[in-house]
Amino acid sequence: MSGAARAACIDLPPQGEGVVASVEDARTLRLDDGREIRLAGVEVETAHRREAIAALSARVRGRQVALHGPDDTPDRYGRQPAVVFVEGEPKTLQVALLEAGQLLVGIGGAPADCRAELLAAETAARDARVGLWASAAALKNAENVEDVLTRAGQFSVIEGRVLSVRETGGTIFLNFGRRWTRDFAVTISRRILGSFEAAGISPKSLENKRIRVRGWVERRSGPQIAVRDVGQIEVPGAH
Repeated sequence: MSGAARAACIDLPPQGEGVVASVEDARTLRLDDGREIRLAGVEVETAHRREAIAALSARVRGRQVALHGPDDTPDRYGRQPAVVFVEGEPKTLQVALLEAGQLLVGIGGAPADCRAELLAAETAARDARVGLWASAAALKNAENVEDVLTRAGQFSVIEGRVLSVRETGGTIFLNFGRRWTRDFAVTISRRILGSFEAAGISPKSLENKRIRVRGWVERRSGPQIAVRDVGQIEVPGAH
């Protein structure tokens, strides 16, 4: 597999190779030596799970793959996280599936250069309205509180304008509505403000801006997403 094909992930150390014996779910492969491999940096859209599993199976079953990543330590379930390269394919498996609209970019799991490539692939699929993005409802509107509430417990991508930024105790709230106890909000712990500063972002600077946030929707007084990584927030059109 050529170094050129791995341009965005060129610095990731190799974690081994193997042949895919089976697909366990939309993000997990089992190799012929018994290892379970978890696709790093991506998440599954719950309603699109069956299609995602079929797409993954079609691309990898019986194929030779190379694994790359900063750390090959298995997760709590014994699965090895990795960026996957399928032999003979010019793109990472993650990018190919994102471009086809089969997966969502997740939280963490990939260095910044790789993550930028994943986000670009997801954006291309969303703009082309392919796969899960064929439905305009896939990108949730922060103003439609009832719709956002249906996503409780699910990984989601939500877009809207931040109407106000408030701090209470050690938590910063990005409010997308004026009814603070009912409307959608994003929460940021002051403990992670250093990562925002390192990225050149101030939560207060997001006031009156349209942003896109990804994460698991929690039902508090209203729907919320807790931000634990600055990469969960995007400002569409920002350079």
